[in-house]
Amino acid sequence: MIIVTSLTKLHARAIKWAVHWILKILFAPFKLIWLFAKHLALAFLATPGILWRVPVKTYRGLVKARNWLLDKVTYLEQESQKWKTTFMMLKSPYTLLLKMGFTPQMAASLLIGTSAIGGGVVVNETILTEKSFARGDSGQYVTDTSREIPVVWNEQFNTLRVDLGATAIKELSIDSVSIGNVFAGSSIPSPNTTAIDVGGRGDVDTWLIVGHLIFEKNRCDTLLMTSIQTRELVVDSNVSDGQSLAMGAGSHIPRSVNMGHHSTTMSTTSGMYDRIQISPPTSGTNGQVDELRISNAYTRGGACWLHRIKAGKISILDNMIGEGDGLANKDFEIQNSVTASNITNTNNVEFVVALPATLAADS
Repeated sequence: MIIVTSLTKLHARAIKWAVHWILKILFAPFKLIWLFAKHLALAFLATPGILWRVPVKTYRGLVKARNWLLDKVTYLEQESQKWKTTFMMLKSPYTLLLKMGFTPQMAASLLIGTSAIGGGVVVNETILTEKSFARGDSGQYVTDTSREIPVVWNEQFNTLRVDLGATAIKELSIDSVSIGNVFAGSSIPSPNTTAIDVGGRGDVDTWLIVGHLIFEKNRCDTLLMTSIQTRELVVDSNVSDGQSLAMGAGSHIPRSVNMGHHSTTMSTTSGMYDRIQISPPTSGTNGQVDELRISNAYTRGGACWLHRIKAGKISILDNMIGEGDGLANKDFEIQNSVTASNITNTNNVEFVVALPATLAADS
């Protein structure tokens, strides 16, 4: 009896096992079809997300690489400019001392090795005997020859004159200077009537070609602009004792000055002159400067005159103009011979402006 029961159980298990595998084999294709359909559906649902994430991720990677490259380029440009400025300052110890905050007199004293005797000064002639533009010395400078050393200089000639010939200048900068009779003992040299004279010469039919002319933060008795052609003219935030701004519309090409191997930079700071003149002196040869900047010039006793200029852009910014003769007299005048393709004329105010006081000669 026990044996029969055991055989029956084994027989039942065998049948169950056989049925299980028969069913498993029979339904295996359906399971494979179900798994394939399931994964196909999941892949279909995931496709939009993949299509969205891949371009975004790629774009972010490109932006990251671009920013890295631009950061390196910006850094190298800044370092290049710093080294350039350093070499220029080392080339002129006088300019280096001025950048450190010394007054022109103190800087000259430290470099020249002066000693006061009876109210006078004894100068060591072996040091700094050569005059230079960067040091703020007056004289006549010719860009076709020696740009930094004056071709004409003497104690009676206190004009800063720059003659622009065939050699183009990358940058010409004059900053923080006193001109005319604004300091005691000086005057505009006769027969001239201008403290600042910038432009071509009508007598020899020359023009001053400028990429960008910046005339900013200057103090002028009068400011006159005539015979100027520029692509863009910006006249902004000037205060004047009367003004007449009659510039007209014109169609002018963009301009920049290509220097090639002749390019150089002329920069001076803190000089004291009886007059400044920048012009092309010879017939048939126009002067060329890519960037001409006159900033913080303090003038008295003569006019500021910009004329016979062809430029890409001219910026007249934050100047104070007036000789105390009332608003009826137009001390700031832009004549209709000044034309531009694009003109910005904003925040220019008429206000009573008196002549500046005369400064001490050593201030």
